[in-house]
Amino acid sequence: MTAATGLRLALTIVAPLSILIAMAVGSVSIAPDTLWQVLTGREAGLASTLVLELRLPRALTAFAVGGLLALAGTLLQALLRNPLADPYILGVSGGAAVATLAALLAGAGGLWVSGSAMAGSLIVMLMVFGLSHGRGHWTEMRLLLTGVVMAAGCGALVSLMLALSPETRLSSLLFWLLGDLGQPVSPVAGLIVLGVGLLLVMPFARALNLYTRGEAVAAALGENIVLLRYGLYFLASLLTATAVTLAGAIGFVGLVVPHGLRLLGCADHRCLLVNVVLAGGSLLTLADALARTVISPAQLPVGVITALLGVPVFLLLLSRHSRKSP
Repeated sequence: MTAATGLRLALTIVAPLSILIAMAVGSVSIAPDTLWQVLTGREAGLASTLVLELRLPRALTAFAVGGLLALAGTLLQALLRNPLADPYILGVSGGAAVATLAALLAGAGGLWVSGSAMAGSLIVMLMVFGLSHGRGHWTEMRLLLTGVVMAAGCGALVSLMLALSPETRLSSLLFWLLGDLGQPVSPVAGLIVLGVGLLLVMPFARALNLYTRGEAVAAALGENIVLLRYGLYFLASLLTATAVTLAGAIGFVGLVVPHGLRLLGCADHRCLLVNVVLAGGSLLTLADALARTVISPAQLPVGVITALLGVPVFLLLLSRHSRKSP
C-alpha cells in the first residue's frame, strides 16, 4: 500500500468520525448509544432535537467550509508554485470579507450577503490579476506580492468599518471576522459548491501536476496555460467566497492542510485534491467541536482554534520534512 493510498483510507475513516464526534460533544454530551438511537430514528426527545436540528447542520457546515478552504488553498499553491499561498494571503478572502461586512452593516441578509461575498472576492481577484500583470509579463512573485498588498488594504477597510459600526453590533461582527459557525445557516449550499468544485477540478489533476513543474513544461505537453491560470483563480475565488459567506474569516486551513499532506507524501493532485477536502473538512469540524466544548456553555471563535492547532502541526510537519531531507 502506498503512502497516498493509506492516507486516503485514514481520511475516509476520520471524516465521518469527526462529524459523529461533533454531534456527541458540547455543553451537553450525548452518549454513543443515545447518538445511535437518534441517528436510527429510535430517539425523539431533546437529544434528537439537539443532534439533528443543531449539531448535525453545524457539523456539516464546518466540514463544507473546511473542505472549501483547503481546496482553494491547494489550487492557489499550485497556481503560484508556492506552499505559502492561500486565499487570505492573496486577498481573495479579504475582498469577500469587506463586501460581506458592508452588506451586514447595511442590514442585508440571505442572498444579498452571499452575492456580496462573491462580488467582493471577484473584484479583488480581477484587481490582483490586473495590477500584477501591468505592462510586463505575469509572474508568480508579482501576483503574490500584489495579493499581499490587496489583503492589507482589505484589512484596513475592515478595521475602518468596525470603527464606524454601532457599538451594539461590534461584538457580533468581531466574532464573525474571527470565524463563526454558530449562525443558523443551511449546509446544503456549501456542500453543493464543494462537490461541484471538486468535480470541476479533478479532470485537471494532470494539468496541475505539470503546472507545478513549470509553465514551460505544461505548455510543451499541450496544456492551455492561460485558461488553466484564470480558471484556477476564478474557482478558488468562488470556493473562498462561499466559505466566507457561511462562516466568516477562518484562516490557516487553506495553508496548512494542502502543504501538510504534501509533506506526508501526497503530492500528486490526482489524490491530493480529494484528500485535502477530507482533511480540511475533518480539521474544521473537530476544531468547531473543540470551540463549543472547551469553555462551555460559552463558545470560542473557531478561527482561534484553527490557528492554535494549525501552527504547531505545521511546524511539526515542517520539522519532520527537514529531518528527512538530505
